[in-house]
Amino acid sequence: MSRAPRPDLPGAPVRSRLAGLALAVVGSAVVAAAPAGAAPGPSGPTGSAGSSSGSVASDARFETLCTPIDPGLAEISGLVSTGDKIYAIGDSGTDDEVWVLDDDCRVTGTVAVPPTPVDVEDMAMAGGRLWLSDTGDNNRVRQQVSLTDLDPVTGAGSMHRLTYPDGPHDAETLLVGSDGRPVIVTKEILAASGIYRPAGGATLDQLGPGPAPMERIGQIAYAPSDTPGSPMPVAGSILVTGGAVSADGRVVAVRTYTDVYLYPAPDGDIAAALTRTPVRVPMPNQPQGEAIAFTPDGDLLSASEANGGPLAPIQVLRGATALVDLGA
Repeated sequence: MSRAPRPDLPGAPVRSRLAGLALAVVGSAVVAAAPAGAAPGPSGPTGSAGSSSGSVASDARFETLCTPIDPGLAEISGLVSTGDKIYAIGDSGTDDEVWVLDDDCRVTGTVAVPPTPVDVEDMAMAGGRLWLSDTGDNNRVRQQVSLTDLDPVTGAGSMHRLTYPDGPHDAETLLVGSDGRPVIVTKEILAASGIYRPAGGATLDQLGPGPAPMERIGQIAYAPSDTPGSPMPVAGSILVTGGAVSADGRVVAVRTYTDVYLYPAPDGDIAAALTRTPVRVPMPNQPQGEAIAFTPDGDLLSASEANGGPLAPIQVLRGATALVDLGA
């Protein structure tokens, strides 16, 4: 989430909107939190999760991996780990290039994003290419969003435009399974987060320039938690701000500002995974945590925007995938 309005979109600065949202959600948290075992809706299965319905890995602890020093990394909203490299991207205003880091958070290079993005909010890797989720829409006015593929070596890339079936949404989460099918999860303040994919379950390789329609396949909602660390009270623990899928496709992670939810996906089906009971892991107190990524060996990285303060460290939860019972 950017802290200033984008030049192409109207609206008040995000900082003031956060304050308004915080007040709104205090009186409506029960609306945003779906009950455990909620019945499927007309548009697909309903996943329900949160502190009231999943187990809590209270002993799991994140530790600091490294702390960026380059000021260009003040608004990290997307993260990918390949083991020897960390790729990071900021959101609106800082999303014209991908930063390449080593495991000490030193910048070793950058990759320019060839199509000009509007508001990149997440990033994944599939087929050796980075996929940028240009789906941010704080004011919910965009008629099209897009996924941009980017070769991290050559910098070649292309944009694939998508449309929602039910009007604009703000979304900060891109999940790509082992089958190559992308899933977008929206960020909703007064309703459950919608789960969308390209119509017909198209894979990334099947996407053209578009615009291609998406279909809603479900929803998830989280109960408020008491985990500290958010730019806004109460709402920070229910707003979906990022996601990742493990290298083998068998664990799906969805985060809020304060917690991460780990879902078993034994068959690699993301939509099915999000209907299962997750493991909730409280996250470190971060100023505005939005990015997560699995390492190839199953650790989970977390990064945060600085939110006007000093650069936040990239933190790691060792053995994150082992917290999930894949027989569940």
